[in-house]
Amino acid sequence: MKKTVRAVFLCLVLAALYLPIVILAVYSFTDSTQIGAIHRFSLHNYVTLFTTPELIHMILGTLLLAFGSAAIATLLGTMGAIGAFYSKERTGRIISLMNQVPVVNADVVTGFSLCILLVVVLHVSKDTFLPLVVGHVTLCAPFVYLAVMPKIRQMDPALYEAALDLGATPGVAMRQVVIPQIVPGIVSGFGLAITLSLDDYFIATYTKPATFDTISTYVVNATKGSQTTIKTALWALSTVIFAVVILVVLLMNVRRPAGSAALERGKD
Repeated sequence: MKKTVRAVFLCLVLAALYLPIVILAVYSFTDSTQIGAIHRFSLHNYVTLFTTPELIHMILGTLLLAFGSAAIATLLGTMGAIGAFYSKERTGRIISLMNQVPVVNADVVTGFSLCILLVVVLHVSKDTFLPLVVGHVTLCAPFVYLAVMPKIRQMDPALYEAALDLGATPGVAMRQVVIPQIVPGIVSGFGLAITLSLDDYFIATYTKPATFDTISTYVVNATKGSQTTIKTALWALSTVIFAVVILVVLLMNVRRPAGSAALERGKD
């Protein structure tokens, strides 16, 4: 009975998570203009998605922003985690506490605060991408810190000291000893930063130039408009994003057992 209840509960949770996305994916392959009735299957939405210059520029701009801000955030978050780990205990606790504030803070507060600081106080023009990039780096860097720090704590701290004793400079010891040990955390933090940047709406709304839209801001504005063709093309965009996420997750889970098996063979 308990197993049945757990199975039913699990099915309900999975249905709540994935059924809306599956329904949206099904309708993206139809010529329907609204959810509720399927007339016939069609690839019209995907043709519109990949042939409309406005949509293509929006997608490419969003990806460029996500990867660029994620790269900067990964660098800063990794440096912050390494610095906090090798600092004095009290200093490390203060850095960790300060890192938690942007994580628990609401995005709307972060976006509005950055807008006031950069545009009103420092007079940075909103026609540039600087406020937007700073906002996304501020959003992502604390999460990179949280992804990297556990890997640093799992590392043997004596490795760095041993490298110094053997004649390596601090920079060489960091690049050749510490960094290789925490690469999985850096990669995880980079992927998380890309996801957060792609998902952000509030910070982008307050800091982006008027002529630029990310996927999130474009979708919100499109749902308020009357262009039915664009709205249904966004169904196709959502399906493509979901398919890419599934592919990435599958590849990560396929490669992980292979790496584990190779490690076991090496130990034998």
